[in-house]
Amino acid sequence: MARRNGGFVGQDGLDAPDPPTGVSVSGGTDGVASISFTAPTDTGTSAITGFVATASTGVGATATSSPISVTGLTLGTAVTFRAYAINAYGTSAASGVTSAVTPAGSRGVFSGGSTASNTIDYISIASTGNATDFGDHTADSYLGGGLASSTRGIFVLGNGGNIIEFITISTTGNATDFGNTGTGGNWMTAFSNSTRGVHRIGYNGSSNLNTIEYITIASAGNSTDFGNTSSVGRDDGGLASPTRGVLGGFRNNSNQRTDEIQYVTIASTGNTTDFGNLTSARMATTGASNSTRGLFMAGTDAANHNTVDFITIASTGNATDFGDTGTGAQNGVGGLANSTRAVNAGGERPSSRSNVIEYFTISSAGNGTDFGDLTAARDGIAGLSNAHGGL
Repeated sequence: MARRNGGFVGQDGLDAPDPPTGVSVSGGTDGVASISFTAPTDTGTSAITGFVATASTGVGATATSSPISVTGLTLGTAVTFRAYAINAYGTSAASGVTSAVTPAGSRGVFSGGSTASNTIDYISIASTGNATDFGDHTADSYLGGGLASSTRGIFVLGNGGNIIEFITISTTGNATDFGNTGTGGNWMTAFSNSTRGVHRIGYNGSSNLNTIEYITIASAGNSTDFGNTSSVGRDDGGLASPTRGVLGGFRNNSNQRTDEIQYVTIASTGNTTDFGNLTSARMATTGASNSTRGLFMAGTDAANHNTVDFITIASTGNATDFGDTGTGAQNGVGGLANSTRAVNAGGERPSSRSNVIEYFTISSAGNGTDFGDLTAARDGIAGLSNAHGGL
């Protein structure tokens, strides 16, 4: 018979469950951390009804299963966590302590573009203001793609090469070589979960493609074949949740704009599957998402377009109107997001390129709001952040 020695609260501590095991922490961005654990096999004399995770700074949260999301952490203050199991008789003793994390504000990075094309800028997503110089690419990048984990940003450079570079998002500096794509080109579209990055190559300099490749974000190296899009084309926008990557709108081989939305399961290689349709046929959209909702922003049909659509990433179906870009019709913008806010930057307007940055509150449909400005006006920008898609 198992020893019931975990409890310290309730009628009889011996009737409480043992503590959770294997407790670990991830995240910390914007003061939110995710605490994962394994439930104890010894539940005491009553079924477990819930779990608690507490931070060394005093804040905590409850849930019925792993993981537990703890909010309200102080930015810049290192913190550790313990977890507890609860049943009708009481609360277990504390689990082992996790490693420390230091919460920081979410950071967005905009890369390359049609002018100042080796430039990397960054913003603090939660705070409006102008972008700041981050560093430079080793080569020009135009119509490239960006993806990220919570710590590392990956750029698949455009301009016809096959270069992949990376940065540490929290530390400014120049990009470093990561590896190469299997196919050189541009009109790159990229998205990721916390471990795997997926990029689509739309054009190789002479023809449109349907190529999809992937990388492991933490390990430098060349990309590997993932599968194919169902249609040949380029100029689509990309976004992701922790499990699913979605592509929306592109220019097909007949040079026509489409309203197609396709998706893949990030952890499983394979071809894309039909998701639904945008509210209008267009190309050169940009995507941004949190863990549940994705926005496809701007683009062009017969002219530049100010439409913003949204989807629920876990549920296939057609996109719904969200609002409009706040600064008029545009295409070739860069997009990124944290858990609450989607941001786009730059782009091409009917008469000029733009340096404008604007944002949307992802949970609330509406038009874009001014955020600030890039360090230079440009289009064909890649965007990434350390807090996108549920990281």
